[in-house]
Amino acid sequence: MRILISHHTTFAFSPPARALVQNLRLTPRSFDSQYVLRWRLSVDVDGALRRCEDSLGNIVHAFTHPSHIERFVVSAVGEVETGDAVGVVRGAVEPLPGAMFLRASPFAQANGALREFAADAVGSTTDRLEQLHRLMAAVHEAMAYETSAQATHGGAAEAFAMQRGDAGEFAHVFIACARWLEIPARFVSGYLASDSPPPQGLFAWAEAEAPGLGWVAFDAVHKICPDARYVRVAIGFDGLGAAPFRTAHSAGADAQVDAEVRIEQASGQVQN
Repeated sequence: MRILISHHTTFAFSPPARALVQNLRLTPRSFDSQYVLRWRLSVDVDGALRRCEDSLGNIVHAFTHPSHIERFVVSAVGEVETGDAVGVVRGAVEPLPGAMFLRASPFAQANGALREFAADAVGSTTDRLEQLHRLMAAVHEAMAYETSAQATHGGAAEAFAMQRGDAGEFAHVFIACARWLEIPARFVSGYLASDSPPPQGLFAWAEAEAPGLGWVAFDAVHKICPDARYVRVAIGFDGLGAAPFRTAHSAGADAQVDAEVRIEQASGQVQN
C-alpha cells in the first residue's frame, strides 16, 4: 500500500517567544514492511534545521530560532510504501537490547490496580504472545477512546482509573502492564490511514517483544496488530520519548498548536 502524508502543524505564541529550540521526531525510517519513498520536513521561518539520531534510533531534527517569534509552521510531507507483516517489526534500527524496555518510565508505570488488571487479563496462560493478545483485548474492553484534545495525558495509572484516554494512553496502559509481566514494551508514534475513529495528528500504539518473533506491534484502540495502514515514525520508553515536538524557549507563553493532517492511499483519500 502506498500512503501519502501531509502534516502541517502551526505554533502561535502570545506574547512572542524568543531563543526557541525545538526537537522534531517526524521522520519515519524504512524497515522490512515499510519503505520511505520520499519525505520532506521543513519550517517556514529562518533557522537552522539539523538532523541527528537519538539513542533509540529515531531520526531527530533540531530547529533553533534566536530572536522573537510569534508564529511558525512545521510541515512533514511524504510518501511511504507499506506491507502487512501482522504487526511483526523486522529490519528496524535497534541500538538498544530489548531488556532496556523493561524499565519503568514516567507515563507507563503499573500501580496496584494495573498489576491486578494485568494478572486477570492474561489468566493462566504462560505463552508470551498469547499473554500480549489477551492484554490488548482487555485494555480495549476496559477503556473508552477519546481524541487527544479530550484526553488528560496523565499517564497509565490515571487513564486506567478514569477508564478513558487517547491512543497514547491506551498504549501507556498496555506498556505498563506488559512490563509488569516482565515483557519488554515500548511506545510508538506514527500515522494511521483510517477514517474510524479519525486520529488527530499522529496516532500511537505499542510494541512488545515476543519469543521467536521479536518486536510485535499492538493497537489496543482497535484491538489489532498494526497492518499496512500504519506508518511507524518514532519509538520511546513512553510518549514523552516519542513525542513529535519537544519545545523550549525563553519568554513568551505556551504555544497554541493547531495541526492539519491529510492521509491518502494510492486509491484515494481516506482521512482529513
